Amino acid sequence: MKTVAILKYAFAVIGGGLVAAALIWANHVRGFIAQAAKAEGTVMELVASRSNDGGTTWKPVVRFTAPGGEIIHFTSRTSSNPPGYSKGEKVEVLYRPGQPQDASINGLFSLWGGPLIIGGIGAAFFLIGGGMIFAGRFAAQRAAWLRTNGMPVKARFQGVELNEALTVNGRHPFRVVAQWLDPATSEVHVFRSENLWFDPTEYLKSPELTVYIEQSNPKKYLVDVAFLPKLAS
Repeated sequence: MKTVAILKYAFAVIGGGLVAAALIWANHVRGFIAQAAKAEGTVMELVASRSNDGGTTWKPVVRFTAPGGEIIHFTSRTSSNPPGYSKGEKVEVLYRPGQPQDASINGLFSLWGGPLIIGGIGAAFFLIGGGMIFAGRFAAQRAAWLRTNGMPVKARFQGVELNEALTVNGRHPFRVVAQWLDPATSEVHVFRSENLWFDPTEYLKSPELTVYIEQSNPKKYLVDVAFLPKLAS
């Protein structure tokens, strides 16, 4: 299905972009810490801020005195719920020499929260997209190997089912189901085809299907549905 193909590459690209942005941001933070001067500050108040999920988070407003005696107030770029600081609390402040307005609380979340959140989201997107790409390529390689090296057996066609474990755009793919009795062990094996994004029922005229199995492990198999028509893109 074209939508799945687009999604997996979109997830990988978006995830890679977010990870790259997080690394750039982290490098900026490292540069800031390396150059920063330090001062003692006081949390003067906590300012309410609306979060993306509609809840309320709190940003500390900090006051400190610059070397020239100037009183500086700044609001932290990061917020949390519950608040990470309390009113009147003493905190260490980092600021750029000559630019005391460019200041931050010297704390893990205050300095690194942004890169960590963006990087975490990006890593999740990249792993999902990359995992889908890898899984698709692995399945294609395994199918090619089984066609070349697998043992073909004739399995009896059982029917067509919906794979309700997978949903894309509100739709479930179809799978062809067949079963085969292993004459060596008298065990019945149930085989399911790859996901198909159309109902193949009317094209399945034969009572038997060819299935390629790994001779030493019939759980590794490929239901041959190459004879079915291709879905138009």
